[in-house]
Amino acid sequence: MKIVIPMAGYGTRLRPHTWSKPKPLVSVAGKTILGHVLDMFNSLTDLEEVVFIVGYLGDQIKSYMDETYPEMRASYFVQDEMLGQSHALWLAREVLSGPIYMAFVDTLIEVDLSRPPKAGSQAVAWVKEVEDPRRFGVAEVDSEGWVVRMIEKPQDPQINLALAGFYFFQHSETLVAAIEQQMSRDTRLGGEYYLVDAINIMLDDGLRMSTERVDIWKDCGKPDALLDTNRYLLSHGRDNTGEAQQRTGAVIVPPVFIHPTAAISESVIGPYASIGPECVIQRSVISDSILEPGAFIQESVLNESLVGKGARLIGARHKVNLGDLSEVDLG
Repeated sequence: MKIVIPMAGYGTRLRPHTWSKPKPLVSVAGKTILGHVLDMFNSLTDLEEVVFIVGYLGDQIKSYMDETYPEMRASYFVQDEMLGQSHALWLAREVLSGPIYMAFVDTLIEVDLSRPPKAGSQAVAWVKEVEDPRRFGVAEVDSEGWVVRMIEKPQDPQINLALAGFYFFQHSETLVAAIEQQMSRDTRLGGEYYLVDAINIMLDDGLRMSTERVDIWKDCGKPDALLDTNRYLLSHGRDNTGEAQQRTGAVIVPPVFIHPTAAISESVIGPYASIGPECVIQRSVISDSILEPGAFIQESVLNESLVGKGARLIGARHKVNLGDLSEVDLG
């Protein structure tokens, strides 16, 4: 079994944080987005390799994996041109064989991978019903639950099973062959090769694809969505409130995640605060916010804020979005 994770986008909606690091390495609830994505596969016992398709600042992904997951076999392919999801997978075609899971890195879902697919299924798409499907890809299914076709950004609101960006393919070689057909036909939308068009080729050739419903589907692509995901994760077991409440010099309002190496004095932390390693917080109130590693906060009251790695912030009030290694002194 292999896991394929395309992640070559620029992450423009999360700037300024993605000027200095790729989006998968932005922090949420005590670890990187990528770390949470990899957690979704913890139940797999036959994982052979993780395949990354990287782009801008992609060397940081390899450094992160080498340091954080040294036991995990990984391969890397570079997508220099942003030509879409199918193109990203095509670049990794030399290692795509046998069964694969594919996940997009800017969304987190709760999945049960121990449950076998529907009998006779050769592929699975995880989906969620949404009120307005027009900004998503969707799956149209028949009365027996088999996928009939996929549509990118549909105009018919009755087709509302949104694709959650998580798939299983029993035979990835068939997927690669469909992508090659898609590219030879130059089937694009907005200049990009979308995965749904490759899957439609497979469906036309007789692919039996089922769906699995998800209840929880959280986005990490924008600051407000990242903070919402942070709140959800901290409220559902990704906090370390008990350990944090053993600290002296700080009032802790659960739920929170505070890295053990963070230094906090005369401050109130929480609720929904994630404090990274080596952060320093002095005489401040931090709630509903994420502080990246090494951030320095003094004499500040922060809410709904993102503070980048190594940033310094003094005398700030309310809402801040500060990139890595930035400095603001309002004291």
